[in-house]
Amino acid sequence: MNAIILDTETHDLKGLPIEIAYVPFQLVNGEAAIFADQAFDEYYSINTKITYGAMAIHHILESDIANKPFYTTFKLPGDVQYIIGHNVDYDIEAITKCGVNTKSIKAICTLALARKVWPHEAHNISALTYMLLEGSDIARKKLRSAHNAKQDVLLTGFILKSIIRALNIQTIEELYRASEDARIPTIINFGKYKGTEIKFLPPDYKRWLTNQPDIDPYLRKALEK
Repeated sequence: MNAIILDTETHDLKGLPIEIAYVPFQLVNGEAAIFADQAFDEYYSINTKITYGAMAIHHILESDIANKPFYTTFKLPGDVQYIIGHNVDYDIEAITKCGVNTKSIKAICTLALARKVWPHEAHNISALTYMLLEGSDIARKKLRSAHNAKQDVLLTGFILKSIIRALNIQTIEELYRASEDARIPTIINFGKYKGTEIKFLPPDYKRWLTNQPDIDPYLRKALEK
């Protein structure tokens, strides 16, 4: 199984992982499969306190992670080539802090793909679940445990299946390429030209942005088109 859907909960914004969950995923000839019976979900201890702001989001308490494995003990399955997540860069950054080498991993972002497929909807996991289930009681029941990492990977998988159908994607590599394309922005979202389509930015401003050392690689691709 070379692909997983991954989610992490952290002790603070961009903090250390205190819960990591993943579920194996397969996409062959347009048929997506999520292996919920093989889901992994574990709490991890850290060497600092969970912030109250983080607790308010995921409701993980200090007592939940007491005596749990230290976060640096987390390892990915050895055959993983693709990691799928909603705002996947956040989760990859979190497991990198565990000492996991993610340099060869191909990241697939369901957030970017959802923005492409449903440009006029809200794009967080809860809103997309309500949209796909038409605001039903079933959606509300599914979301009772939202921001639990295991529940979030299963909900992400549910959203992902709809994305795959909408884009008629056949293979995991095709899904990766669609994600890479979806992550290239079309509108600048900061600075004096915020809200402007990138293709309409003044050439001198585009050159200046391209030369910035910390520029987002996907923004660079958009500027160089």
